[in-house]
Amino acid sequence: MNVRAVFIDMDGTLLKASNDISHRNKEAIYKLINQGVKVFLATGRHYEVTAPYHKEIGLRTPMICLNGASIHEADTGRAVHMKTVSLNEDRFHHLTSEHPCNVIIHTVNGLYCKKTDEEIDYWTKIGLIPPRYIGDLRLANYQDVLKFSVRTGAPSPELSAFFKQEAEVINWNDGFELLAPNVSKWSAIKRLLRELRMSPTDVVTIGDGPNDIEMLRNAGTGVAMGNASKEIKAVADFVTGHHEQDGVAEFIERYLLKSYNSMVI
Repeated sequence: MNVRAVFIDMDGTLLKASNDISHRNKEAIYKLINQGVKVFLATGRHYEVTAPYHKEIGLRTPMICLNGASIHEADTGRAVHMKTVSLNEDRFHHLTSEHPCNVIIHTVNGLYCKKTDEEIDYWTKIGLIPPRYIGDLRLANYQDVLKFSVRTGAPSPELSAFFKQEAEVINWNDGFELLAPNVSKWSAIKRLLRELRMSPTDVVTIGDGPNDIEMLRNAGTGVAMGNASKEIKAVADFVTGHHEQDGVAEFIERYLLKSYNSMVI
């Protein structure tokens, strides 16, 4: 397996449920980097809650954030690419107001949300930047939206279907997300691969969620976590261990470190 780059999802993949990176996962990544392989984070999180983990591992590669809607430099955090999404705002707020849900709007300038919750409190703690606005979003003065997140607490394909003509829709078990058309982690990966002059066949992607499907399907090697759903596992080339049992390290140790050493020899 001639691998030059590995793109790793964070939640449900690299991180445990406690939002920690295990020692074993870190060690596997360090060894991979020492072999000359570039390691990237590709996440649905915004930059401020991605950067601390990027720094913890000591990565020097760009960060793919908000499911590909933004790419940030490693050293400065400067956004080198952003793709905003446009919706019929009145229609969006009317439809979401008819359902009991939280709405989170990620913009170029910060976070706007209908109400705070445990996850947003965690983001504030880790990223050190609170939401710019909490309340009725119809009254909020936001612009340059990178991602809309609607948290209904249950699968909501009937509601998300209203936006398929306007946006890229990612359906989750607890709601859905909206991005600009054709934006995904994979679209961001392709952009970076062009700059690095690498082929998709040189790449391994590791993930567990519906926002990882494109990158698992299109990379040279797609790896689904053991905790992923059947739908996610079906598009992957390999299935590794559960994220609570160091599934990322398991795959790297079993396939990448050994194969890379044998290739060099």
